[in-house]
Amino acid sequence: MKIKIPENANMIINTLISKGYKAYAVGGCVRDSVMGTQPHDWDICTSARPDEILTALGKNNVIESGLKHGTVTVHSGNELYEITTFRADGDYTDNRHPETVKFIRSLREDLARRDFTVNAMAYNDAQGLCDYFGGTDDIRNRIIRCVGDPDKRFNEDALRILRALRFASRLGFEIEQNTAASIRKNAGLLRNISVERIASELAGILDGEYCESILMEYPDVLCVFLPEIKPMIGLEQKNPHHIYDVWTHTVKVISNSPHGRLMRITALLHDIAKPQCASVDENGTGHFHGHPAVGAEMAGRILKRLHFDNDTISKVKLLIKYHDLRPQPEPKYVRRLISKTGTELFVPLMELKRADALGQNPDTIQYKLEYTDSLERIFRELTADGSEFNIKTLAIDGNDLISLGISPGPEIGRILKAMLELVIEGELENDRDELIKEVKKQIGSV
Repeated sequence: MKIKIPENANMIINTLISKGYKAYAVGGCVRDSVMGTQPHDWDICTSARPDEILTALGKNNVIESGLKHGTVTVHSGNELYEITTFRADGDYTDNRHPETVKFIRSLREDLARRDFTVNAMAYNDAQGLCDYFGGTDDIRNRIIRCVGDPDKRFNEDALRILRALRFASRLGFEIEQNTAASIRKNAGLLRNISVERIASELAGILDGEYCESILMEYPDVLCVFLPEIKPMIGLEQKNPHHIYDVWTHTVKVISNSPHGRLMRITALLHDIAKPQCASVDENGTGHFHGHPAVGAEMAGRILKRLHFDNDTISKVKLLIKYHDLRPQPEPKYVRRLISKTGTELFVPLMELKRADALGQNPDTIQYKLEYTDSLERIFRELTADGSEFNIKTLAIDGNDLISLGISPGPEIGRILKAMLELVIEGELENDRDELIKEVKKQIGSV
């Protein structure tokens, strides 16, 4: 088959070939091309050793990014291309990185060390597609399969366990039987992987178009680094609003959430506290009183453990805390909710509520969706002029109150909060003169 390689990448490949070396596009760019999708990056492999690459391409064009492992980055046109020398890896003692790297001249031997058959293909215009391990067949059959012995591949680099799930989630492929068995057998090796890398792969798994089937099939793998989800699996909700156990409901919510790290992570953790908040009343109906607030705190601890950034953590916590709040669809109640979420997170909260409804009893979905639509419609009407509803956006502040003779301290906050409530209720305009007049009136009545 013919693959169209970008001009700058092809120039690098052909320059190396003209100098007597072998050179190919390799890995994900070849996989995506075979599948008929546009690659994001073009990686190159070559028989040339790092010093030979520098000589062949000119040192001015090369960034010596990883010479120890045979990798350099070449600047060509406006693009950066990673070039890696054919190599054979030594022993892996940390389930992540080889102790030593040996440069070799054999393309087949280089491809044999790679993770999955769909990623172990190479191409150049002169030779065409080099596929020694059945990658094209596995693409045709929509299969993720390790190159060679899966136990060996996962013991070399345990992060490949999550990469397999991510590729399956993104591409909609099945994981081949022996590879799947090895994933479960070796899942505990993930404890040796940095939490930053795990968090990155987890976000990729959750964001995949086909994440639902993967999350339902491999929750035990996630439990290695997210033990908090284990009690969710099989926990029946015994509630007329729900027909799924907590984990299945959670997976449905994830797959119905908008793509993106914030929404998918929030969906994963939105009911994380249900197991510890579960109760059953005298009628046999299940309840989960307080689970949003408890879940927000649990989510914060989990995301901190996985080294998520503080901004993401605070947003996830807020969305979880208010995801089950059901204000009346009237302006004053929507103003009150906006004061809690801010305008930035109000729409994401509505998106979470829609996804949550879609993971519940089908008999209750329609009215919940219509209810959420009404909240968002009122929100857009209220904020059409850019208005927000929190203390920071009040037309007065603490300095105004101090100038009225109110001593600095808790009383300032109490009065500002009272003024905000009056604005939210629609009893006062957010106007400085009106607010000061009201404060004077309240001071005078004390």
